[in-house]
Amino acid sequence: MTAPVAITPDVVVGDAPLALFAGPCSLESRDLALELATHLEQTCARLGIPFVFKASFDKANRTAVGSFRSIGLEPALEILAEIRDALDVPVMTDVHETWQVEPVAQVADVIQIPAFLCRQTDLLVAAGASGRTVNVKKGQFMAPDDMRYAADKVRAGGSDRVLLSERGTSFGYHDLVVDMRGLAIMREFAPVVFDATHSVQSPGGAGGSSGGQRQYVAGLARAAVAFGVDALFLEAHPRPDEALSDRATQLTPAAVDDLLSACVALRGAAAQPVSRD
Repeated sequence: MTAPVAITPDVVVGDAPLALFAGPCSLESRDLALELATHLEQTCARLGIPFVFKASFDKANRTAVGSFRSIGLEPALEILAEIRDALDVPVMTDVHETWQVEPVAQVADVIQIPAFLCRQTDLLVAAGASGRTVNVKKGQFMAPDDMRYAADKVRAGGSDRVLLSERGTSFGYHDLVVDMRGLAIMREFAPVVFDATHSVQSPGGAGGSSGGQRQYVAGLARAAVAFGVDALFLEAHPRPDEALSDRATQLTPAAVDDLLSACVALRGAAAQPVSRD
C-alpha cells in the first residue's frame, strides 16, 4: 500500500476514514448540482466522511451521437467553483483531452481520467503536471496489475497524489463484473476508490445508451468496504429516471444516505484492508 493521498488537509484518502466521491453523472444545471452537493455534504458531515463533489462537465463517450454531453466547459467550471467555495468542499471532474487539463485544474481539486482513456500517456502525464490529485479509472479492458503503469505515468508528470478507481471489467457484451481481488492488487500502487454505480452499468445495453442494474449497487459497495477499499464513488440524482445520463444506475439522495450509514458501520467492524500477500 502506498502513502495516503491528501486532496486537501481535511480530505485524505487511504488509511483514513472512508471517503466519498459523489454527485450527478453529468452537470445538468446549477440548481441540481447545488441541491445534490448540499445534501451530500450534510450527510457526510453527519457521518464523519470526507467528501469530494463529483460531476462531469462533458460526457465525451456517450453511446449515441445525439445523446446529451455537456452544458459547456466554462459554465460547468463556474458551477464547480461556486460549489467548492460555497460549501468548502473539494470538487472533481473528468478531462478527455490534454488541452482541458489547464482550465480544469484552475477549479478542480481532483482531475479524473475516464476509464477508456487510462492508457493515454499524454493525458496522464499532463494531469500529473497539473499540481492536482489525479483519479484514474481502471479501464473495463484492463487487468488490475497493469494499472501500476497508469499510476507511473501520472507520477512521471510530477504528481505523487494518484488514486485508482475500480469500475468493473467487461464480461461479454453489455455486461460488467467486479473482481474484488483487484482492489487489493491496485492498493499496491495507490489508494483505491470503488465506483459502485458504474460497476453495475450495462455499456450500450439500452438501445443507443447504457443501461444498468441499480439494485446491485448497495451490495457491491458493502462488499468493497468489507474487503478494504479506501473510498466509494457514487452517482446520485434526485430523479434518476429523468437524468440526462446514466439514469439506470444513479441513486436517489435518500438511497445514498442509507448506503453510507451501512458502509460506515461496516468500515468500523471490518478488519484492516486486505493486502495481496
